[in-house]
Amino acid sequence: YFWKMFAAGIVLLIAMTGLDQDMMQRNLSCATPRDSQKNIVLTAVSQIFVIFLFLVLGVLLYIYMDRSGLAMPEKGDQVFSQVAVNGGLPVFVGILFSSTYSAAGSALTALTTSFTVDILDGTKRYGEQRLTRLRRIVHVAMALGMALVILAFEYLADDSVINLVYKVASYTYGPILGMFAFGIFTRLRVRDGWMPLVALAAPLLSALLQYWAYEAWGYRIGFELLIYNAAFTMAGMLLLVKRHEK
Repeated sequence: YFWKMFAAGIVLLIAMTGLDQDMMQRNLSCATPRDSQKNIVLTAVSQIFVIFLFLVLGVLLYIYMDRSGLAMPEKGDQVFSQVAVNGGLPVFVGILFSSTYSAAGSALTALTTSFTVDILDGTKRYGEQRLTRLRRIVHVAMALGMALVILAFEYLADDSVINLVYKVASYTYGPILGMFAFGIFTRLRVRDGWMPLVALAAPLLSALLQYWAYEAWGYRIGFELLIYNAAFTMAGMLLLVKRHEK
């Protein structure tokens, strides 16, 4: 259903881009708020052209496979590698194709920084030399964890990776989106010691709602599950509001 997918796409874009540390770090590094606003607008415009080019690339890959007689893979995200490896092209073209994949370096850096600073509180607890060693250990651990996640996606997924990523994002980004919306639309203060419980309860309630809606009404909740997830988070935060304090 178009409008359901359209609304889900808007919310997913807000959550996965607007609340992503790696993306927003560029705005935070701008000298003035005005420069940050310009950067947001320019980024949005440039992404339109980038997405359009990817769509064109996808169409060309399918046309090439059809005319070359290549068998269509079971998953849509295997088309790229199928053409690169078995498309009858020279080896250096396959290497060139592989090099166009987005590097995971920036994501690893963001994960390492966030875990070291926010979770381990490393900047306050350790000296510079020990902090550097700790960051290297965390970076290696994050790289291994990311490799395991990639392998799990490959061998356990029965759908294309891109669809699976969005399904997972519907659960993982819900609490973040709910907190963000709560902070934007209200000035209420909450007892944040209970927030981890809310962040865990919201995805679980969303999964139960998704199951119940299908069993009771035959309605399939798709990527718009993120909206329900965020709503559950905001409802939980309302229960934790500090009374007589704003």
